[in-house]
Amino acid sequence: MRLLLILLPLILFAKEATVKQLFNVQTTEVKKVQTSHSKKNYGYVKADEALTYTVSPRFSGYVVKLYADKRYKKVEKGDALVSVYSPEVYKAKEEYLNSYNYSKNRKNKGMLESAKLKLELLGVSPNEIKSVIKSKKVSQNTTIYSPVNGYIFSKSIMSGSAFSAKNKLFEIVNLDEVWVEAKILEDDLEWIDNARKFDVSFKSRPRTYSATSTLLYPTLDEKEATLTLRLRLKNQDNRIFPGMYATLISSSESQEYLTLKRTAVIRKNGKYYAFVVGDFQGEYEPIEIQTRELDSETYIVTGGLNVDDEVVDNALFMMDSDAQINGLY
Repeated sequence: MRLLLILLPLILFAKEATVKQLFNVQTTEVKKVQTSHSKKNYGYVKADEALTYTVSPRFSGYVVKLYADKRYKKVEKGDALVSVYSPEVYKAKEEYLNSYNYSKNRKNKGMLESAKLKLELLGVSPNEIKSVIKSKKVSQNTTIYSPVNGYIFSKSIMSGSAFSAKNKLFEIVNLDEVWVEAKILEDDLEWIDNARKFDVSFKSRPRTYSATSTLLYPTLDEKEATLTLRLRLKNQDNRIFPGMYATLISSSESQEYLTLKRTAVIRKNGKYYAFVVGDFQGEYEPIEIQTRELDSETYIVTGGLNVDDEVVDNALFMMDSDAQINGLY
């Protein structure tokens, strides 16, 4: 009897805790948020083809002095790349000087203009053409200059090399702007069409870059079922290099949504339901709602609920069983 009196309060306490736990229904509210969607993709940096230049002379000749003697050497526009001897250019410069001397006291300058045009069409620099008249003598050698700022990505000549007209002597790449090519799943095509912001980051760079324009290549990789998205990035400090691995975050424009936690939504027979708090305590009514995914923890509510509506946020399986028993579905 004494033992029963001791255990009775403990039994009553245990029952009270069980009741509280059983009816401890948690709720949450439908919220209005301003946010944007985003997706992550990966890609690689490539040189911009529009900023890649080939140096190919319009004449044949021989290398006298090679200034751009190393691959990946940085050059500025107007820097001397190579000094060459070309019999064709040497002869054209002599003709130009002779035409000048012949036409000095004559009104008809057609011969002189024709000789000058021939040098221009051969690709001789304007300064070198002027020096023929200024110095009144013809230099045996001709200098080829860099047409742009950039890096020597390839060269096909050495000191003393011979070359023919149209041979590619150098390939110069300007890196002030670069491309990032990212692989996009076919399922994400509509998303990419609607995305408005593209941010690109690199493991070795502390800042994030914004893409200025995009192009979706009109071809599909059949093996991977992916499309290629090309982004253009400003790279004024030339610290992004071809081959670097890039992370792309694409975002839609910021929009206003009604949102609800995933834990407050139950799916049944292909439809989505939430249990709305009723007018009386302990009363909950299942309501069909329309939703779509915002992220791994949140739904966007597109129908069935309004902002600040209060719904059940736990034990939905118990609510579901009770609703079926009471024929609320």
